[in-house]
Amino acid sequence: MKTMKRRKTKFTVPNFGAPNRKGVKARWRHQRGIDSKKRVKKLNRGAVPKIGFKNSDAVRYARPDGSFELLVHNRDELLSILTMPGYSAMFAHDLSARKRSELKKLADERKIEVLNY
Repeated sequence: MKTMKRRKTKFTVPNFGAPNRKGVKARWRHQRGIDSKKRVKKLNRGAVPKIGFKNSDAVRYARPDGSFELLVHNRDELLSILTMPGYSAMFAHDLSARKRSELKKLADERKIEVLNY
């Protein structure tokens, strides 16, 4: 059985769902207000990021399907995936179209999964 990533809560700004705060984006900023209830970690004010939310090393940077990705720039890097089970290829953004198509052909021959072709 594979180890799965734990789900973590959404870290939002205080009063995120309040009617007068509809324009507030869902993002996290550390609370610095002198009267902020969230800064002093009052009950039911929402989760605050801390070290306990970190996933185990075995599943950090894993994709939702459980595999890991390796950034590929050339033929040698693509072929190195064959020795690493559980890895998929991710082509670098600066590959030319010619090189990208050559690497894709090679990946199809060797049955290597490419994530962004």
